[in-house]
Amino acid sequence: MKKHYDVVIIGSGMGGLVSAIILAKEGRSVCLLEKNNQYGGNLQTFVREKTIFDTGVHYIGGLSKGQNLYKYFKYLGIYNDLRLKKMNEDGFDIITFDDDKNEYKHAQGYENFENSLITQFPEEEKGIKAYGKLLRDTCDKFPLYNLKLGKPYYDDQEMFTTPAMATIHSFTKNETLRGVLAGSNLLYAGEPDKTPFYVHALSVNSYIESSYRCVNGGSQITKLLIREFKKYGGDTFKHSEVVKLQCEDKKIKTAITKDGKVVNGDLFISNIEPKLTLKMVGEDNFRKSFRNRIEQIESTVAAFSIHVVLKPKTFKYLNKNYYHYKNANSVWDSHSYTEESWPISYMLSMGVKKDMDEWADQFTAITYMKYEDVKPWEGTFNTVANKNERGQTYDEFKQQKTEKLLAEIEKKFPNIKDCIQSIYTSTPLSYRDYIACNEGGMYGYVKDINNPLKSIISPKTKISNLLFTGQSLNMHGILGVTISGVVTCSEILGREYLLNKILEANKAE
Repeated sequence: MKKHYDVVIIGSGMGGLVSAIILAKEGRSVCLLEKNNQYGGNLQTFVREKTIFDTGVHYIGGLSKGQNLYKYFKYLGIYNDLRLKKMNEDGFDIITFDDDKNEYKHAQGYENFENSLITQFPEEEKGIKAYGKLLRDTCDKFPLYNLKLGKPYYDDQEMFTTPAMATIHSFTKNETLRGVLAGSNLLYAGEPDKTPFYVHALSVNSYIESSYRCVNGGSQITKLLIREFKKYGGDTFKHSEVVKLQCEDKKIKTAITKDGKVVNGDLFISNIEPKLTLKMVGEDNFRKSFRNRIEQIESTVAAFSIHVVLKPKTFKYLNKNYYHYKNANSVWDSHSYTEESWPISYMLSMGVKKDMDEWADQFTAITYMKYEDVKPWEGTFNTVANKNERGQTYDEFKQQKTEKLLAEIEKKFPNIKDCIQSIYTSTPLSYRDYIACNEGGMYGYVKDINNPLKSIISPKTKISNLLFTGQSLNMHGILGVTISGVVTCSEILGREYLLNKILEANKAE
């Protein structure tokens, strides 16, 4: 490790990795510090019984030629080496309900998407087309989403206060169609009285444009990004948990790790949650009003996941995701469960491995779980780097929840239990410990139409050489955090300069 770097980045989630490559490409000496055994945040994968599971990235949108994430990945130098499998074009997401035998399809490509829905709801053509148009119009208001220069989107107050649920409901009185349009709610943990329409639009738009799965998991993205970063001279360090950012005269001087490493730098970028960053710096180094605002921002709901290894050649591979709900009305309130009603919804997704045949080797099912459900064990901490047991009561809790979730899945997929070889689980504590997100929140901070500016965090801080990046800033997801890295680096390099660099890398297309 060098004694001094131009840039020190804390956390190797997608926002940190993107920032690292951009700045290393621009000739800065950059150091990336990661607490875990793996780089990549939500891009991490894990292996059980020779079966690869994704931690958080189950599919990716916007990666067909000329689309937004494709262009960003071309600039970052990783697109050509990605191994992808395109999902079903006529139904990549399937929305289903307990009380309805129909499978409602979200198709790829806007014309295909709209026509597929019109076939399923022939009386609703006008509303479906108006909905599709508003999705595109809303996304067009975000310059960097479309790789264009323009005013920062937060100038548009109306967009921040336009509610998702009420807006979707305005297109149709058909309860089932309302549920289908909002059916991939688990992509952004939408709440009926809070979530803005732009969050819904940005979350679903790129998947409608194109949807892919990563062959052998999303960690391939991390490996390619690390490769590119090192190509430009970057240094990476695992098992390097930063516990303090030493501040003198309103500037960060050093990052100090748990094992005593001292890393000096001119500029520091935090890819970990702002709440945690403030504690590392020392909260007294920030204005009380800023501290209070950060502390009071609500995190999105957490998740419980089961990762299932299937017996060989027992269950056919499904090249689509299932979003399942008790009924169409429960799409917006399935996080408001009781112990008796849990789970109200789930998403089921399958992984893709190289040279696979028609048979699946695994699936993951995800449902909402509040952090308070695991509060009895919040004092425990468990990762690969720091192995600790949470105890028998925790194991019993997970077993009970697993059985309840599987019982719901079996209603949709009869006899699936007979195909199961083994099951592994993740709770809000797993996500908290591995991803370092507040209370295991799935998608950073809640965006609230009632107080839109509260959850908007600038990459700049009052400490002149400390910047934020990652899903807490603007939007979550691979595309959202890629853009957050670009936004953060724009503060250093200039937005026009950086955007031109990205566009130049795509000129040969």
